Amino acid sequence: MTMPIIEDTATARLWKRPRLPVGRFGLIVGAAIIAAILFAALLAPWIAPHSPYDQSLTNRLIKPVFMDGGSWNHVLGTDHLGRDYLSRLMFGARLSLMIGFGTILMSALVGIGLGLAAGYFGGRVDLVVMFLLTVRLSLPIMLVAISLVGLLGNSLFLMMVILACFLWDQFLVVTRSLTMRFRDAEFVQAARAAGLSDRKIMISEILPNLVSPLVVVATLEMAHAILLEAALSFLGLGIRPPDSSWGLMIAEAKDFVFFEPWLVNVPGLAIFILVAGITFLGEGLRSLYAPDGSR
Repeated sequence: MTMPIIEDTATARLWKRPRLPVGRFGLIVGAAIIAAILFAALLAPWIAPHSPYDQSLTNRLIKPVFMDGGSWNHVLGTDHLGRDYLSRLMFGARLSLMIGFGTILMSALVGIGLGLAAGYFGGRVDLVVMFLLTVRLSLPIMLVAISLVGLLGNSLFLMMVILACFLWDQFLVVTRSLTMRFRDAEFVQAARAAGLSDRKIMISEILPNLVSPLVVVATLEMAHAILLEAALSFLGLGIRPPDSSWGLMIAEAKDFVFFEPWLVNVPGLAIFILVAGITFLGEGLRSLYAPDGSR
């Protein structure tokens, strides 16, 4: 009679070891990407190798160090005006992140406020808010944003306001649905019995229970805001020189796309990495707060 073979190798133990959940892995990767970009953006005035505004026509279109003819003095090369591309990329991250954070803050205030009112009061208030939501969803974002920026101007604050006008719908939908679930909960009834006003109940009792899902919405909508700003800058309706954003860098390099494609690829890859990091972070937070897959 043959005895069963007991496998106790290092490989078997490795396969039996509990693995990191996919959602947690995405959360870690996304947080690491955003932290690295945020670190480079905040410390850009001190760690950037050159000024992003200094021009040198004798050093124009130097290739990145990973290409033939590159120089370590300009790791990512220089643009058509001789400006250091790495420095412009680091300073451009500041504006891209600022627009993302500012836009989401404004849109969250609008969407959460309307969602709380619609979900808590219901009735006519809910009908009016849902009508506003229907109007918003019927508007094409890019076409209306291009028209407004062309008419009103393209300052940094005005661009954030315009983008915020189109990114509050997800905040409203999530806030409204959860508020309708909580408005008849026992802790809300207890707050009413204690004499708290409707405003205090919404802000101090219901809103703290909405933080987790709203953080997830904010991360995903922030990626949307950054892409919209990049698209507007590419069309010449975004950030104006000498300031720099990643969308503007792509717009300035479009005339050289067939001759020096890296001028477009570098900021395009930076936008992709940032948006991917924000998306990973949002999905990781969603899986962390809703591990059963519910939203």
